[in-house]
Amino acid sequence: MKFLFDQNFDRRLLSPLLAVGHDVTVVSKDYAAGLPDREVLAIANAEGRILLTNDRDFGELAVDQQLPHSGIIYLRLRRTSAATKLERLLAVLTEFADQLDRFLVVTEHEVRIR
Repeated sequence: MKFLFDQNFDRRLLSPLLAVGHDVTVVSKDYAAGLPDREVLAIANAEGRILLTNDRDFGELAVDQQLPHSGIIYLRLRRTSAATKLERLLAVLTEFADQLDRFLVVTEHEVRIR
């Protein structure tokens, strides 16, 4: 799968995702730092990447403003180890594989799809 890490996304998840064969780019590494959210979403969409973020503002862009995107996973896990985040993310990628083109809010206990 192709992913774009928002600049606030936990970089400890980068190597494990690359190691299992995913194509991952990162805002502030592969693109300019401090890009506005609209530009980040446009880049992800143009490149067919699922945006991985900790920024709930993307929900407004995707759901309320209905901007085009290739999928957004808002990982809303507080005070969680990288291993737990990775485990949760990989479970979501498997369990919701047919819905990854939507806006997913992932918490410790549920996944909401919008």
